[in-house]
Amino acid sequence: MSARLPVELVAGVPAPFGAHADAAGVSFAVWSEHASAIELCIFDSDGVRELRRYPLFGPSDGVFCGRLQGMGPGLVYGYRAHGAYAPERGLRFNAHKLLLDPYAREIVGRFHWDDSHFGYALGHPDGARSFDSRDNALAALKARVPAPLTPFAWQRPRHAAAKVVLFELHVRGFSMQLPGIDPSLRGSFSALASDAAIAHFQRLGVTTLALMPVHYALSEAPLVRAGRSNYWGYNTLGFFSPDPRFGALRDDPAALVDEFRQMVRRLHAAGLEVVLDVVFNHTAEGGELGPSLSFRGLDNPSWYRLFRDDPSRYENLSGCGNTLNIAHPRVTQFVLDALRYWVVKMGVDGFRFDLAPILGRTAHGFDPNAAFFVALAQDPVLATTRLIAEPWDCGVDGYQLGRFPGRFCDWNDRFRDAVRNYWLRRGVTRGELARRFCASSDLFHHGRRQPTASVNFITAHDGFTLADVVSYTHKRNLANGEDNRDGRGDEPSAGFGVDGPTDDAEILRTRSRVRHALLATLLLAQGTPMLLAGDELGNSQAGNNNAYCQDNPVGWLDWAGQADDTLALVAALLQLRASEPLLHHPQWFAGAHEGDQARVRWDNPQGAEMQAADWHDHERAAFACELFKAGETLPRVRLLFNPEPEPVLFAIGQDYVLALDSSGERLPIDATGARTLELKPPHLLVPARALLVLLRPDTIKALP
Repeated sequence: MSARLPVELVAGVPAPFGAHADAAGVSFAVWSEHASAIELCIFDSDGVRELRRYPLFGPSDGVFCGRLQGMGPGLVYGYRAHGAYAPERGLRFNAHKLLLDPYAREIVGRFHWDDSHFGYALGHPDGARSFDSRDNALAALKARVPAPLTPFAWQRPRHAAAKVVLFELHVRGFSMQLPGIDPSLRGSFSALASDAAIAHFQRLGVTTLALMPVHYALSEAPLVRAGRSNYWGYNTLGFFSPDPRFGALRDDPAALVDEFRQMVRRLHAAGLEVVLDVVFNHTAEGGELGPSLSFRGLDNPSWYRLFRDDPSRYENLSGCGNTLNIAHPRVTQFVLDALRYWVVKMGVDGFRFDLAPILGRTAHGFDPNAAFFVALAQDPVLATTRLIAEPWDCGVDGYQLGRFPGRFCDWNDRFRDAVRNYWLRRGVTRGELARRFCASSDLFHHGRRQPTASVNFITAHDGFTLADVVSYTHKRNLANGEDNRDGRGDEPSAGFGVDGPTDDAEILRTRSRVRHALLATLLLAQGTPMLLAGDELGNSQAGNNNAYCQDNPVGWLDWAGQADDTLALVAALLQLRASEPLLHHPQWFAGAHEGDQARVRWDNPQGAEMQAADWHDHERAAFACELFKAGETLPRVRLLFNPEPEPVLFAIGQDYVLALDSSGERLPIDATGARTLELKPPHLLVPARALLVLLRPDTIKALP
């Protein structure tokens, strides 16, 4: 191979960044505002032996570039950046460290922690201000020049915003124990697109898969030393590359890319959108004591937010050691380039941004009009994608729920806590539940934001599963190796008499009822519902509410599940939501007496409209919600909420059809939605811990 390498690099072009092959050669471009020189290092196909170094041309406007004539895809390379090593000024150049191209689309090698990765000398008295001259090339990850991807005509489902139902899942955890698939495919992208997986998604009625991180991620050194891994993957190093642990052929980066694309095509054909959880708040390089793997060695003060009074230290707004400096124009460009790549080349339909306030942080704090958001809104490719924000980070003023701009939807933890505490009888008033049920208008009804901006959830990857919410009063995270200090300590939950597993039939019945009521509230509320994969199965993590390092049956879905009808209930709820327009109403409801438009009215169990005293009554929790179609005087839908441990008598003023009973007591759960029960006034006894849905008889085609 060395005989075929050109003697010299020729001048290249400063865009696009990364390595791009054409019929005549390969072009390379990388930016650094502070490097004095950058070398392109070419390796043999195994990435073991360094064959030649080429000084890149530049810098020109901070860009170093060059071209190797006569070369093509498959070339393995890395960079060495020259410049000052002065941590006190934020500069950490060390040309002894081989650096991964931030735009690498194929990453070769298997990372292992080695002292040579660090730019400073571990154990030196001067700490991170010392200098390490060992070469790390043998142990470093390298990039491989990819072949141009075959263009796909993506057939995107493009569901209307009001009809979207999110389903959050971990690619590996979802399929490791999934029945009906080839065992060799378990944990892979191919498994997620299998007939068995698609059949499950379609049976449920979800529209959009929200995949936990699939980018190339590293496990932190302490986890590796303890024999664990960063299973969730919120520690990205390669933002343009899928993680090989999700590939059926893990040692072939090109096959991995193709497998991902084929997965997306098959999911699209099944009517399912694909949204990626992306981590643009920090990188796997950690804080000032972390290794120099890519960004730090290329241009530390540009890529990362450093303290102004001490640039040797990192602002840690992510809680993971460093914070990407999104306000820098080149970092903004990098994020937009990465997002565009995953949409255009890989076919995804949108993104959920982890710790999203960091995207809008300027020198003066969070700004919903920050340059990144403006650029994102104007991008012709990204303008139609789904955008979801986790609206908090670890910095001062880091809670920004309801403040994201434009088409963003926000994870609404206020919904989570209010709905949980309401059904657990933890002092949440009917007024608070009503606000959350109607898309949290106090948070989102401003500007041009719509009810769909509220991503309603009661569980997510971070926290208890639904089965554990109603089974444990305290987290049980000892297996994580952090002395049970990790994970949320005040998470709303209850065991109903026993903390953890039990054989008590009455406790199990109560737990099942509360789980079902929680699911019914989630999936019938106005806004964008998000279901955590496994909750429909009764999946438990044995009380672990932070299973980020549990790549084992604790973190994998248990498809054996519980022998109840939760899955059928979810299917029935989503069918009901899809079939009744008022249960996915895209506009804000008017008040009970506010004109000729869709309206909402709230009644006490006696049938009278809720008054101020009712809203502030902390003793009584049962009440009813009436939904009116525009122009109609009779309610079309009536929802009856009873979180009490005893049945409650509700007045009903007209004929209704009972369409759903979350408890299954008055009406058995029917996944087809075909079973109903005709009701006559004046009263209906609503079972304990249940949510009932009543429809006006003329709104359904036929009675049983």
